[in-house]
Amino acid sequence: MRCTTISLLVLLFMAAMADNACGQPPPKDAPLDGRFLRTYAQTRGFMLGRPVRPTPTPDGKAVLFLRSQPRKARLNLFEFEVATGKTRQLLTPEQLLKGSEEKLSPEEKARRERMRVSVGGFTTFQIAPDGSLILLGLSGKLYIFDRAKGYIRELNTGAGTVVDPKFAPNGTMVSYVRDHDVYVLDLKSNEERRVTTGGSREVSNGLAEFVAQEEMGRFTGYWWSPDSTRILFEQVDARGVEEWYVADPIHPEQKPHHSYYPRPGKKNVAVRLGVIALKGGPVTWLDWDVKKYPYFTSARWSKDAPLTIGVQTRDQREWLLLQVDPTTGKTKTLVREQDAAWVNLRHDMPRWVSGGKSFLWVSERDGGPQLELRAANGRFARILVPVEAGLQSIVAVDTKAGNIVFTASKEPTQSHLYRIGLDSPFAEAIALTQIPGLHSAAFAKDHSIYVHTARLAHVMPRSTVHRFDAQHTLIGELPSVAEEPWFEPNVEYVQVGKEKFRAAIIRPRNFQAKKSYPVLVDVYGGPHHQHVLSAKNRWLLDQWYADQGFIVVAIDGRGTPNRGRDWERAIYQKFGSLPLDDQVAGLQALARQMPEMDMKRVGITGWSFGGYMAALAVLRRPDVFHAGVAGAPVTDWLDYDTHYTERYLGIPPKDDAAYNEGSLLTYAADLRRPLLVMHGTADDNVYFRHSLKLVDALFRAGTDVEVLPLSGLTHMVPDPLVMERLHTRVVDFLKRSLK
Repeated sequence: MRCTTISLLVLLFMAAMADNACGQPPPKDAPLDGRFLRTYAQTRGFMLGRPVRPTPTPDGKAVLFLRSQPRKARLNLFEFEVATGKTRQLLTPEQLLKGSEEKLSPEEKARRERMRVSVGGFTTFQIAPDGSLILLGLSGKLYIFDRAKGYIRELNTGAGTVVDPKFAPNGTMVSYVRDHDVYVLDLKSNEERRVTTGGSREVSNGLAEFVAQEEMGRFTGYWWSPDSTRILFEQVDARGVEEWYVADPIHPEQKPHHSYYPRPGKKNVAVRLGVIALKGGPVTWLDWDVKKYPYFTSARWSKDAPLTIGVQTRDQREWLLLQVDPTTGKTKTLVREQDAAWVNLRHDMPRWVSGGKSFLWVSERDGGPQLELRAANGRFARILVPVEAGLQSIVAVDTKAGNIVFTASKEPTQSHLYRIGLDSPFAEAIALTQIPGLHSAAFAKDHSIYVHTARLAHVMPRSTVHRFDAQHTLIGELPSVAEEPWFEPNVEYVQVGKEKFRAAIIRPRNFQAKKSYPVLVDVYGGPHHQHVLSAKNRWLLDQWYADQGFIVVAIDGRGTPNRGRDWERAIYQKFGSLPLDDQVAGLQALARQMPEMDMKRVGITGWSFGGYMAALAVLRRPDVFHAGVAGAPVTDWLDYDTHYTERYLGIPPKDDAAYNEGSLLTYAADLRRPLLVMHGTADDNVYFRHSLKLVDALFRAGTDVEVLPLSGLTHMVPDPLVMERLHTRVVDFLKRSLK
């Protein structure tokens, strides 16, 4: 692989270092105190005030982005002009609300929860195909903003909750889902038309089901045809699926929130897909073996390419890419992916090239992700990016110039941008970034410009605008108004153990080499998530914990992504053993190298799967872990959703043994160490039921546990005061428990 250094990135790094040097010099030894924790909470980890969702206009003449104030979690809309490098504010929520408070429907709240969006204001926007108009949603209403004329108008969408708005490909209409049906509104006449009929809470049209949003990463349930004459929509039949309710105990006067929640081994929603013409007529229902492939995972319908969908078996060991005839509904298989454990889903595939004569595809059949070129009929042609490159995602494909931009890294803690020619050998791939960190990009439709966002090991996230020329000419930077941390995390990245676990060690900033420190393991340990990343903002809170007198460590064991197929699949049906074994092996390997780690005082803390791991650690390995803090833990995997849990543990009752091995309830009677359990009472992802079942089992076993219910909070904890109090409580608990 041929690598070239992009000098502008070096300049960016040096500029950031200069910015830090010009400010108040950080104290060398003074530990971070409560003032930091308050600032960290109010600034959302120093991330408020930074540009988010940078989106170049189709003609490459501007970049639109969202940004909040440093301590106000409400996003405004901005425009960066490429010709002048100037930025202007286009629109604020206050201009539309006119003094009113932003109100979210239960449906929109649930949708934002699935997308992990905890800020207010304009959380998303869309640009019309010609770039002239911007589509925004706020408080359940839709607005069109004219960039040239500077005026905004509210769309006449009728009564009811409006979700998932989109421009038609021709830019003359806007579509959305209201009252469980798909609607289209003509922008010229401002008249609304109902496209699908019969939608209800039980049988909805155009809405992605819970597991699609939470586990598949698919947040839409309908797609436009390229010629704007038809719509493909998903119909979800939830009849017979378990109904769960989330009530807020502190507000008994409010109705509980309802959801259909499919649990392992139980009934899933039934899905079918239909194509309907805007001019009316019958629905053409798509034909595939729904009984064998009940999961609908993805759809792509783009210009000069056929309509394709992805379907999956319930055990997730087989996945098909199907080509669809939208006129008849008939389908044929283009690609079949199989795996003895599970097949990973990819929403960036397929990418059609050469006018629909071939497409790009990512497969893991050779031991890891590799980018392939395939003929229109699905037949393999050749490998473009091999497994050993560490392929992560496809960023942009310019079929006219024959360029592919992708992210990859042989080092799993990093992500780098590369460019390769569609007809070039991989040896000619050009590395666009080299500075350690996480790099991503967003390209204009004409590929004239792109926005490069860098989360570096020693620099907070920054977004710069570049021309996509040979020099990747720097045009300017999307301005940030964020507060900057006044210190550098004292983090060291290492590889430990025979498995070469990636680990990070965060020491107190007044660290004394001859002193012995209690150890705090910051754990996740589960699939599809990396905890050890070369990014400064990742370690700010861990540095606060370290400055309270701990050595903080984080370890990525087997089951985490970006280290090949076998590494990731090793976790299959072994939730209760292998992830914990790897944490222990990595921790003990670190201790052998670092005598300052007091292995007689080891605490462990985590959230979600990390909360599960923290509780599992003190239950199963009290010889290693002496105190645990479990936030929002899954305690019984039979109570989590189908698509996630069955992927890793199998389908009950056939695979009951794996569920029993992975359940915290199995080991409840073995608790001998202090345990603090924290959980949002309104959590609709990991229900509060999980913590209640664990606490009940511990109580019945005669063991003691501390419980902190977070009243009215979901799986996220965005409230600054609650966040501040929560971390203070955790430190107090650990200090008491580890003495």
